[in-house]
Amino acid sequence: MNAIVVGCGRVGAQLATLLSEAGHNVSVIDHYPEAFQQLGRAFDGQTLKGVGYDEDILAEAGAEDCDVLAAVTNNDNTNLMTAEVARRIFGVEHVIARLFDTKREKTYTQLGIDYSCGTSLVTEDIFTKIQSRHGHHVDSFGDFELLHFTLNLPDGKSVPCGEFEQTHDMRVVSYEHDDQSYLPGDASVLADGDFVLGCIARDRLDDLAPYMKG
Repeated sequence: MNAIVVGCGRVGAQLATLLSEAGHNVSVIDHYPEAFQQLGRAFDGQTLKGVGYDEDILAEAGAEDCDVLAAVTNNDNTNLMTAEVARRIFGVEHVIARLFDTKREKTYTQLGIDYSCGTSLVTEDIFTKIQSRHGHHVDSFGDFELLHFTLNLPDGKSVPCGEFEQTHDMRVVSYEHDDQSYLPGDASVLADGDFVLGCIARDRLDDLAPYMKG
């Protein structure tokens, strides 16, 4: 897998080293070249001086063939801009942005941007997201994935929650409709655009993918 890590602070350096140790091709971007000194001895990738939303820098880092980009600087705006340039200009399918302001979580979800929020265990969280190879990952339990996604239904239709679960062999843990959160019941109905927290076997992810926005 080809990965780009933008930001080589504590989190970025640890993440880049973990990815390199796992055998992935890693490029690290940071505005301050001295930051690269934090990379572990096991790091076996390339480093580039610059900002992550610079198209030329991203191209040099290999964004055109990139599988995943993680923007983990200490600035939310920089991370968001980097993620959007990677997605829209280079077509990177999986981008992850570190997020400090929790008030922006719903905005990131609506934009379809995977993110990691908080200051503890951020490196491990992003590393797990990258290993899952999709942008809706919340957690893993053996062969199962816990996902948070915006529901994509054809023509804006609705579907009974139980029918949706049976069709995709999954369980809806909770869902949000019109800014109200619900636990599913016998009469629950899911609508296009609802936020869904669900659990599904990893080998059924491809079947569910068309119903997840972003």
